[in-house]
Amino acid sequence: MSEPKLEDVAKLAHVSKTTVSRVLNQRGYLSEKTIARVYEAMRELNYHPNAVARQLYKKHTNLIGLLFPTIANPFFGELTEALEKKLYDQGYKVIIGNSMNNPQKEAHYLNQLLTKQVDGLIVGTHNQGIQEYHYENLPIVAIDRNMNEDIPVIESDNYHGGEIATERLIASGATHILHTNGPVDLETPAKRRREAYEVTMKKHHLTPITVTLDFNISYAEKRAIFMKMFQDYPEMEAVFASNDVDAALIMDIAAEKGLRIPDDLKVIGYDGTQIVQNLLPTLTTIVQPIDALAQTAVNVLKQRLNGDETDSEYLLPISLKVSTSG
Repeated sequence: MSEPKLEDVAKLAHVSKTTVSRVLNQRGYLSEKTIARVYEAMRELNYHPNAVARQLYKKHTNLIGLLFPTIANPFFGELTEALEKKLYDQGYKVIIGNSMNNPQKEAHYLNQLLTKQVDGLIVGTHNQGIQEYHYENLPIVAIDRNMNEDIPVIESDNYHGGEIATERLIASGATHILHTNGPVDLETPAKRRREAYEVTMKKHHLTPITVTLDFNISYAEKRAIFMKMFQDYPEMEAVFASNDVDAALIMDIAAEKGLRIPDDLKVIGYDGTQIVQNLLPTLTTIVQPIDALAQTAVNVLKQRLNGDETDSEYLLPISLKVSTSG
């Protein structure tokens, strides 16, 4: 099967070749509807403009694309800030995209970033099956996300983090311990937190119970799930939350129900961002080394840009921040 051409994109999008070129080069006024139609045709045909590809590998623009679910999340916010500072110090400018866990939006951002001829990408999005990530030799580094075999992953030691959190709650005397995590079918290193929790619980002859949440649900929907968790498991003595935002929400609901922390309910979170530590100093949490994650991602991306060999996985140590919640 022959490679798709610009005229194939134009035909599928029902526009002229000139319009496709204007979309790719971002010249002149075009309606959002037209732009979206062209990008949709490109995705459907798996079309990547050769000129962009040549620029991507041969001409440095000193632009790096950062693509994360949302920088409103404390972890991604602090990670993006650290990445931007380190890249700026290396002489790069950044373009930031919030995918908001929307695969169509993410694919659209990817096409735009490629069109802008970025030198490389650092991504940490949750969506799977996006064809654009399978563009051979594209300088991409992933943080805490499994993209494809060719893209190196930078991550903290999620398994050890889950193990430490669960062992601490068991050592405190809790036997009815719940865990919150993302969907089972989402291929991320964060799944290892769940695996460590379940293995550790079974090792102590305890029953693991994992409450799963989609990443793209609203705050109200998440709150409703946690409210139901309290109703369904009245015997619950402790919760190991897969992130600090969930841990904070669970602690808030517990307070509403008149439960005392840690006497009636123990809670351990995950991420350990500075902002959460400042706003909720009572939270015991597993701390991810955000600065080291950012530095490693920048170092590995530079290796990719230079055509050097890179490992498939980079595992960084976590630490436990002990406070009064668990």
